[in-house]
Amino acid sequence: MEALILYFVLFFPGIAASPPPDWLANGVDTVRTVPFSVLRELGRTLTHTLPALALLLYLISRGEPKPVKIRTLAPQKRDILPFAIGLPVLIIIGLLIPFLISLSAATAAAPPRIEGPYNFIGWAVMILACLGIGYLEELYFRYYLLSKTENIIPQAAVRVLFSTVLFALCHMHDGPWGVLNAALAGLFLSALFLRYRSIHGIALAHAGYNMFVYVMGTV
Repeated sequence: MEALILYFVLFFPGIAASPPPDWLANGVDTVRTVPFSVLRELGRTLTHTLPALALLLYLISRGEPKPVKIRTLAPQKRDILPFAIGLPVLIIIGLLIPFLISLSAATAAAPPRIEGPYNFIGWAVMILACLGIGYLEELYFRYYLLSKTENIIPQAAVRVLFSTVLFALCHMHDGPWGVLNAALAGLFLSALFLRYRSIHGIALAHAGYNMFVYVMGTV
């Protein structure tokens, strides 16, 4: 129950604050462009992402049945491999979606095009925002959720499916193709975490992919 309550507290405010998705509005194949805003990204990072991350770390440190010492989560050399595997695969998944859209006759709207920053301050804010979101989502959906439900859901595949569904639902504002992108990425990141037990590797890969999306928005 705590995991579900935390899910709604951490992630649904962001969903509610997102612009209305085009695919709900008219169901046509349109691409919404989201301009980059330093104030919006900095405000969201300082007022939601970082406090949510602090709350999650606090709950992890007081977890049951065994509390976790946060210092044990420090980066290690073993984080390099999951990062090196994770980032290119996430980019491939992200590039696969436009290809599938081009092959599909469906009228569902493509995910919004995210514009990149336009100056040094913008890039600095973007990097901070991507790191914050990467760590927040990976700490919750992979580290916290897969571990928290281990006692009540012993089957790893079921836990992965549960985590992936919740992760995909957080991306409903990106439309059906965005949900599919999140589902594929969630399955892959869950498998990567269970294999290597590396939070930094997958969080940095997640953040790196988000940065890649912004970079693609500048070209």
